[in-house]
Amino acid sequence: MDSEYPPILDAAQVAELLSMNVQMVRKYAREGRIPAYRLPGGRAFKFFRDEIFNFVKQHPVDVEGFSEEEMVAD
Repeated sequence: MDSEYPPILDAAQVAELLSMNVQMVRKYAREGRIPAYRLPGGRAFKFFRDEIFNFVKQHPVDVEGFSEEEMVAD
């Protein structure tokens, strides 16, 4: 999977990678909930692919409290 995405991602690529809405990715980045960067004077967020992978690994989902239908809703 690493080779499918470049080392530096934009918000749309992170949204695709995490199966999220791009606006939610931007919101989480603004709030500091996911690791993101902006170049000086820039508006667009940039994300390091490996940091996103590590972030996901460090925040596992607690499946207790979810129904089986919720876990396989995809």
